[in-house]
Amino acid sequence: MNTEQATLVLDALASGPRLEIFRLLVRTGPQGLVAGEVASALGLPATNLSFHAKALTQAGLLSVEQEGRYQRYRAQIPLMLDLIAYLTEECCAGHPEQCAGMREASGCAPDMLPPLASRTVDAAS
Repeated sequence: MNTEQATLVLDALASGPRLEIFRLLVRTGPQGLVAGEVASALGLPATNLSFHAKALTQAGLLSVEQEGRYQRYRAQIPLMLDLIAYLTEECCAGHPEQCAGMREASGCAPDMLPPLASRTVDAAS
């Protein structure tokens, strides 16, 4: 992930309805939901859902698959994890031992966090 892609993803999530749509689809996992189910679950008019889902899809956060007359949306969990890794990859400036307490204090499951990079020590030091 690079800064441009991270900005695009964060911008797409910077809307209450979009964030709710994404979180709902994260909860449903790989099966996703058809558009009508998303709209019903969140109390969104179909036109509003379509508008927000398009923005999330363009940012790469959702995939959409046509199923007859319906569109099934799925959250792109790998992209979400890439974003988290991008945001935290330089935590504590190469001293991962300093991050341990912060990681434990977060509500995030340890297996959802990117691995702590080990510090490379120069042989001359």
